[in-house]
Amino acid sequence: MKEDKTTDLGYEFKVDKNCKKRLDIFLCEKINIISRSQIKNIIKNGLVKVLNNNNIETKIKCGYILRKNDLVLVNKFRDSKSNIKPEAQKIEIEIIYEDSNILLVNKPQGMTVHPAVGNYKNTLVNALIYYLKDNLSDLNGEYRPGIVHRIDKNTSGLLVIAKNNFSHKFLAEQFFNHSIIREYTAIVCGSIEKDNIINLNISRDRYNRKKFCVSNYSGKCAITEYELIENLGQYSLIKLKLKTGRTHQIRVHMSHIGHSVLGDDVYGGYRKEFSFLKGQMLHAGILGFVHPKTNQRVVFKKEEPEYFYDVIKKIKFKSVY
Repeated sequence: MKEDKTTDLGYEFKVDKNCKKRLDIFLCEKINIISRSQIKNIIKNGLVKVLNNNNIETKIKCGYILRKNDLVLVNKFRDSKSNIKPEAQKIEIEIIYEDSNILLVNKPQGMTVHPAVGNYKNTLVNALIYYLKDNLSDLNGEYRPGIVHRIDKNTSGLLVIAKNNFSHKFLAEQFFNHSIIREYTAIVCGSIEKDNIINLNISRDRYNRKKFCVSNYSGKCAITEYELIENLGQYSLIKLKLKTGRTHQIRVHMSHIGHSVLGDDVYGGYRKEFSFLKGQMLHAGILGFVHPKTNQRVVFKKEEPEYFYDVIKKIKFKSVY
């Protein structure tokens, strides 16, 4: 009987009993350095095949239930980081915390997290490679070494970076299960009178693939809780807690209820009097999770950038005069 093995081409697993497990769960247990969400991605990308007892390929999805004598073949999926280079000069990054497993950074507004088409320089990843060289997880491929989660280019705040694959998988599972503590501060347009919870699905905008929107019929569950810090008249300073982590979640939810994040020209937050802003007034100030080494919950905080207070002063000065 064929044994489980790892080759230069990937992995091979023989189902030697009727385990009745989903394919994604089975692979998550077998390849214990990668998260279930990442397993799902490699299945969807066609990197996994299942052959039955007659060596005939079976059509599969993530939820395929394995059968006795199935042979699961996983193509090699980890990429080299060699194509992404550190900058010739050091990019300054604010390090909040560092140990042998993780790194906490405060990403400034205007910095892209990882390289993408048309933007291969001056990203957080370029800065990380300069600083840590090869001491980064590689589960997310060559363009995202160490990157477990992201925040938008024009949002500032805390990001946790994984230095090894074990830490990456450990943290990714917490994001997948929505057990991460994430709190933001924002200045939004309009007068907010009370705290509230927004529970509305989010999906990609059918008319603009770069945007997202609230959807009553499709999309993924998205829950945002917000609390009023200070009513500033035509604007409001609020605190937000993410119960889920969808792309553009806060920006889409606040825009939908008529309180776009100030400075967000994609979702209706542009205001002429604040045309000098370089991005939305949104800051990821609190990040909490269970540490992959100590197994203890840790919480990190970073106050809002100085320009937040400058904008608040401008709003209050205008309201007086």
